[in-house]
Amino acid sequence: MKKIFLKDIAAELNLSKTAVSLVLNNRGDENKISKETQKRILDFARENNYRPNQMARGLSLGKSETIGLIVPNISDIFYARIAHHIELRAKTLGYNVVFSSSNEDAKMEKELVYSMLNRQVDGLIIASTQKNKDEILKLKRANFPFVLIDRHYPDVKTNYVIVDNFDGAKNITQHLLGKGRRGIGLVTIKSELDAMLQRRLGYEKALKDWGLNIDTGILKELDPFRYKSEMKGAIRDMVNGAKRVDALVFTTHYLAASGLRELKLLNVQVPDEVAIISFDELGAFDLVDPPITTSKQPVDDIGNLAVEILVNEIEKKNMKIENQSVLQTQLLIRKSCGV
Repeated sequence: MKKIFLKDIAAELNLSKTAVSLVLNNRGDENKISKETQKRILDFARENNYRPNQMARGLSLGKSETIGLIVPNISDIFYARIAHHIELRAKTLGYNVVFSSSNEDAKMEKELVYSMLNRQVDGLIIASTQKNKDEILKLKRANFPFVLIDRHYPDVKTNYVIVDNFDGAKNITQHLLGKGRRGIGLVTIKSELDAMLQRRLGYEKALKDWGLNIDTGILKELDPFRYKSEMKGAIRDMVNGAKRVDALVFTTHYLAASGLRELKLLNVQVPDEVAIISFDELGAFDLVDPPITTSKQPVDDIGNLAVEILVNEIEKKNMKIENQSVLQTQLLIRKSCGV
């Protein structure tokens, strides 16, 4: 079938290109174009498989109908799942999504923001390195629509969708305490991210609430880029050292997977000798032996809410200065903590 253009519809129906364009962009009513004429245009376009030129349509509407998404690592299952929900929700609202990864590099993140702006995206969803406060402030001052996800700048008022990292970590530690575990170690990463700090603080608060001291000897902070090589020594130190643990809290899913591997290599019985629990879910955690107890993050809600907040701002449906959502995690109890 021959591709038809807006001018072809106008010529065939003996109408102006302006009238056809307004109807195809859902602006017929506001421009007082009759229902009969609108129906003729829409029927003809549908019957002839008309597809609009998205670039030209974007220029006529003053927007590109495209959202930019910047995450630390799109191959990380956590961000991949969020990106999936963002793409699905954006599509239902008439927007496409452009994806990119900063690799936890602040300079790259800054460059990606400018690259997205040069591509004339209508808004941005950013899981920031939290090292680009000045760039976030520039977006805010320019009234450019954006939403932060997973990470935010606590001292800057912005739109954001995050989870309650403090309560999530506190709850999983309390679960272990309720199972009678008292030597609970923490394995986390060295990071300035507020989310990681809140998870550590939540763990510490749970111990304090039970009258237990914080033992830094069983609190391990690993290099985020070398955690696999450092995990062996950390696990060995906590299960064979002078201060033996009977439970471990991992602050990310990838740390939990790496830690479980090392425990198995050391023939440590989970959960009989050491119970384990992970902040965040990995798809295989319910398939390994034993299945891993986790604090599951609501990735679908994170993605959906971020898109809805952003589109409302783009289309000026919500005139609030900022929309801030803090979501709760869900404790999924499995056999890695005992029965």
